[in-house]
Amino acid sequence: MSATDNSAKNRALEALGIKNATIHWNLPPEKLEETAITKGMATRASNGAICVSTGKFTGRAPKDRFIVKDEITSDTVWWGDINMPFEAAKFDLLLEDLTAYLSNKEIYARDAYACADPRYRLNIRFVTELPWSNEFVYNMFLRPTEEELAEFTPEWMVLNAPGFEADPERHGTRQKNFAILNFSKKMIIIGGTGYTGEIKKGIFSALNFILPHDKNVLSMHCSANLGEDNDTALFFGLSGTGKTTLSADPERKLIGDDEHGWSADSVFNFEGGCYAKCINLSEEKEPDIFHAIKPGAILENVVFYPGTNEVNYDDGSITENTRVSYPIYHIRNIVEPSIGPAPKNIFFLTADAFGVLPPISRLTPAQAAYQFISGYTAKVAGTEEGITEPVTVFSACFGAPFMPLHPTVYADMLSRKMQESGANVWLVNTGWSGGPYGVGERMSLKITRSLIKAALQGELDNVEYETHEIFGLAMPTSCPGVPTEVLNPKNTWADKDAYDAKANHLAGEFIKNFEKFKSGASQEVRAAAPKPKA
Repeated sequence: MSATDNSAKNRALEALGIKNATIHWNLPPEKLEETAITKGMATRASNGAICVSTGKFTGRAPKDRFIVKDEITSDTVWWGDINMPFEAAKFDLLLEDLTAYLSNKEIYARDAYACADPRYRLNIRFVTELPWSNEFVYNMFLRPTEEELAEFTPEWMVLNAPGFEADPERHGTRQKNFAILNFSKKMIIIGGTGYTGEIKKGIFSALNFILPHDKNVLSMHCSANLGEDNDTALFFGLSGTGKTTLSADPERKLIGDDEHGWSADSVFNFEGGCYAKCINLSEEKEPDIFHAIKPGAILENVVFYPGTNEVNYDDGSITENTRVSYPIYHIRNIVEPSIGPAPKNIFFLTADAFGVLPPISRLTPAQAAYQFISGYTAKVAGTEEGITEPVTVFSACFGAPFMPLHPTVYADMLSRKMQESGANVWLVNTGWSGGPYGVGERMSLKITRSLIKAALQGELDNVEYETHEIFGLAMPTSCPGVPTEVLNPKNTWADKDAYDAKANHLAGEFIKNFEKFKSGASQEVRAAAPKPKA
């Protein structure tokens, strides 16, 4: 990049309010790592990755994420506990103070883009206070060529300053940390937190507004892979349901592990990298992720074995949310570019700790919309302080914290696209069988993989099905390589009355959760609700 080009970019940041800063543009990851280590911000692990601490925040702070309420968002955003409004004037004041904070500092800037399908590409300029945050951007977003950088015009901008803390009384924030989206200014500002997931999910939130609202593209919190027959499969699921594990299939190529768009004729990755949990990571369980952790990867909040620089992935003493980011090319079996055709199979993954839902069931379009809006899984004892028995978790569209529009907008788009493409939709329970958590056993990964493989290969198209008497789900009565008795969950329980009671309980939780969506859902979708036994 020539000095002239950098000078023009520097002037643009100066016009924004960042004065007299030493700005490093588009540094290669090796240089960013060297800088982070030299400045005492990172340590090199034995596998070659750098290890960093994100500070006080080791996860997202959803109660401190806001959207500026203005003429663009006022009547379109689904306001509430998830999408909380922020005053435009307060945003301007906060931006002024944030740019003043970044002035006279050594900072790092990078141009990158989101959306692998060039028709929907979003050019983004990132300005970060820390060098390793800038490397995270390199890893996670799509990387322009040198020629593209020379002509790069940003549409959105992200300012990230972990060291800058807001004054809640002056700025209107809830506390000192914040992540705020402004759709009029096309800007995201993040401060008071070093957790890099705020950067990733900030752009995801923006795309979840822009693509469905402006481009007629369904944005999705899912992983995707591609088979030898050019058949795309999508995997939706909340944390702990197996989304990353099940999409990493040695017989299929990875399109992406987390965020995708579904256009009229394509499924495309938003990102250029992966951001994986690595608590309890092992080569045996997750070989792709394990081998992707090498020079160029960034490990967050991990712990070394005493006296070494070898990572102890089983140590969650800092956080259970230990993470690694790496560019997607660290995975061998990938689609390049990260685009596939419309999906033939869609899997909704749930870890049902109540042991009620079948290991696999085929959904009608109305049931698919209902389950998609519900976004169910369960937390088990030990996952969070105070949880001693299974707890239901519902996250609309399997990603409510990142969805600015009403969930029925995304669900209606999904239903239309399913009908247009003829895709099969499957609900897969990766949770418990034979009883709830503490009584039954976790569904074996081998059985789940066999069920998904059978669905992908069409082996469940012509088998007989029976209907679940409470949830109305179509359950196959046979599947190659899977014991028949596990396919109907009630058969795996010794106490059938106890099963009915637990199924009734879970059905009631679904119905109660769906109350807030009923007014925006069609009669057909509302009729797909479970029906508890009297």
